Amino acid sequence: MTERISVAGSGAVYPVSALCAGVALWWALTALGDIPPFLLPAPDAVVARLAGNPELYLVNALFTLEKVVYGGAIGIGAGIALAAFVAYVPWFRRAVYPYLVTVRVLPKLAIAPLLLIYLGTGMTTAIVFVALITFFPLVLNTAAGLDRTPTAHHDLLRSVDAGPIERILYVDVPYAIPDIFAGLKQSVTLAVVGAVVAEWVVADNGLGFLILMGSENVRPDVMLAALVVLLLVGLALYGIVVLVQRRVHERLGLETLD
Repeated sequence: MTERISVAGSGAVYPVSALCAGVALWWALTALGDIPPFLLPAPDAVVARLAGNPELYLVNALFTLEKVVYGGAIGIGAGIALAAFVAYVPWFRRAVYPYLVTVRVLPKLAIAPLLLIYLGTGMTTAIVFVALITFFPLVLNTAAGLDRTPTAHHDLLRSVDAGPIERILYVDVPYAIPDIFAGLKQSVTLAVVGAVVAEWVVADNGLGFLILMGSENVRPDVMLAALVVLLLVGLALYGIVVLVQRRVHERLGLETLD
């Protein structure tokens, strides 16, 4: 246990060092580069903005998190369900899978104006947009993972008269776990991006909307403060997925790659 904590602590040294170096470079540019504050405020100005009105950023962070959670839950649930159909219904896979791959490369930002026409502005449109963003990485990764089980394992299960439910739960799902979590990591990251884009287009609250207002009023300190909070939200969600993945890997005796 002590060894694991030591390894985790040593692994955090490089990211923290890189962050400190980046902030130091930012401070040096503003202090020595004679850059006007309306172009690039100093780090202390951004901290002062956050400390001066923390309620503003907390409330808007909760609005953004609400869109991420609701939209992400819908997209993830639908993605896993469709992945099961793709993996276990051959005719459905042949009919749908090529279109899933094709639609994945479509810029999702292009869908936002259509949602605006069909659904109008508001929370519902934002949630649907986030759900679409999170849906495609998960369905493709999960389908690929469920198809990864070696044929010999299926032959062994058939030899002992195991049914399809046992095959899925005890063989296919454990083999698919790494792919499922790879899709979850992508989906969680994209959910935050999708929420911000939705707030630019269809919402009147959230960190994305705050960034947009800061841009329109030429307030880079407001924008950067919102970006810092947005970064913390994204890292927290990603960290939750990583922790859950490690717990699942430990329970199943799988190797954790992260």
